[in-house]
Amino acid sequence: MTSTPQAAGPAAANRWLRWPLGLLASAAVLFYIWQQLPGAGYPTDLTRVGAGVPTLVLAHDSGYVGGSEVMERMNGLRADYAGRVDFLVARLQMADGAAFADRHDVGDGAVLLFTADGRKLGTLYLPDTEQLRGALDQASGGQ
Repeated sequence: MTSTPQAAGPAAANRWLRWPLGLLASAAVLFYIWQQLPGAGYPTDLTRVGAGVPTLVLAHDSGYVGGSEVMERMNGLRADYAGRVDFLVARLQMADGAAFADRHDVGDGAVLLFTADGRKLGTLYLPDTEQLRGALDQASGGQ
């Protein structure tokens, strides 16, 4: 039995349809993974605390939700304080981040503010946007 051109048509069309759908599905998965990466663009070099610029440090553990929520709030404020406040993340899964959190007795979602010379101004626990803005204004001298 031979196949007719009409019978081969739908199979060929399905083959061509599967490729773009597969590509679209792969792109969607990659986009989702990219969105889940914590703190894209936030430095983790904690030696910058006290290096001449007021600093905000977020303690973040990717296993919990609190730090990620605070990071989203920070994203909305970061541009307003560019050049006046250094934004850092202490990754609690890393040795230096864990040591930093132990030294300051904080966990996921805590925000610590430091003066330009490294003195700790205070700690906020899971702050909302207005609390963050107030602390950033205090740290940057309200400029």
